Amino acid sequence: MDTVRSGQMFKEAQKYIPGGVNSPVRACRSVGCEPVFIERAEGSTVYDVDSNRYTDFVCSWGPMIMGHAHPDIVEAVQRSATAGTSFGAPTPSEVDLARMVVEAVPSVEKVRFVNSGTEATMSAVRLARGYTGKNTVIKFDGCYHGHADSFLIKAGSGVITLGIPGSPGVPDDVVKNTASIPYNNVEILERTLRDEKLDIACVIIEPVAGNMGCIPPQPEFLQTLRRLTRELGIILIFDEVITGFRLSYGGAQEYFDVTPDLTCLGKIIGGGLPVGAYGGKAEIMNHIAPDGPVYQAGTLSGNPLAMSAGIAALKILQRPGFYEELNEKSAETADQLRDVVRRVGIDVQLNSIGSLMTAFFTKAEVADFDGAMRSDTDRYGAHFRQMLSQGIYLAPSQFEVAFISAAHTTDELKNLVKMTEWSFKKLLES
Repeated sequence: MDTVRSGQMFKEAQKYIPGGVNSPVRACRSVGCEPVFIERAEGSTVYDVDSNRYTDFVCSWGPMIMGHAHPDIVEAVQRSATAGTSFGAPTPSEVDLARMVVEAVPSVEKVRFVNSGTEATMSAVRLARGYTGKNTVIKFDGCYHGHADSFLIKAGSGVITLGIPGSPGVPDDVVKNTASIPYNNVEILERTLRDEKLDIACVIIEPVAGNMGCIPPQPEFLQTLRRLTRELGIILIFDEVITGFRLSYGGAQEYFDVTPDLTCLGKIIGGGLPVGAYGGKAEIMNHIAPDGPVYQAGTLSGNPLAMSAGIAALKILQRPGFYEELNEKSAETADQLRDVVRRVGIDVQLNSIGSLMTAFFTKAEVADFDGAMRSDTDRYGAHFRQMLSQGIYLAPSQFEVAFISAAHTTDELKNLVKMTEWSFKKLLES
């Protein structure tokens, strides 16, 4: 596969952009190659600058649940752009999208739009601290909540992909009020939350971990977390930037029937445009300025292009049978990939839920951060390169998720299974 122009563009990009990329994982260092530069996309397919085509299982890291360049979303953005791209003032579209989010997400009675998932989580934690008058934030090892200072402790996503333990530039005074505990460990969870010395304001969690690879919660883990936080007066925040409108129309909280106090959203609610949101109980949300003393603002928050794209996206997701069909074909694909693992006899754990999945190159079950870290990242890198050579675009990191979209066809999913078997066999031969 010829990627000459991508190589040239990457060399040029490194002159002007740190690492040649605007988000670290895109540099593909952990998978032992240089990135391909994507020029356009349609449906389930992306095309690079060398005119190579790939079946896309990154889906822009999740938001393209209905596929790329969906005509309804493209038309909505075009129509909105002709009326102006930004006003810095209230617009009808932000009210319409807010109403749709409130109606869809069980925990959300009021919502505030921002421009990224990082903004959403950062703002939700500030709100929880302001509301409770307490300081400590509890997070979970390997869960990634954006790059705000207080979250870069045992974080997932690019932080572990690049082997960074935290980040220089984050003062000890900032992170001293954040504690990270093992995901899926009920015993440590209860002991931590009952420690009165910690002065806990909130617990923030990805209800399905998606930034150390796909790791679903163990049975009753989320239910126990909800029971304990409610009993102890601790704000529970679900970071549903990945799972929101992905597992179901009401997100992971609808899927698992566990309702948090605050919810962070992003990706899908912008239809592919930059957007984030946080929302929850009106009693808590009313503490945000201008109604309350907790300050948060943003010039481009509620941007009309993003709002219009989000409205169009959610209308598509409301269509009868959308999630049933998507989750059913995703589950079938996951089962077929597990059959491949058994036939080939390779040490791989295939974790999946809904339309999310990750193949961990390890012999043992992966249910937490430590399990994920036992994965053979070199073998994943070889698998990534082999699949890319066959026109299949996977996440350039062992610790990310593969997404299936409504646009993926039966033939494309069969080809994914076929090429995976080819790649796994090739790995065992080397």
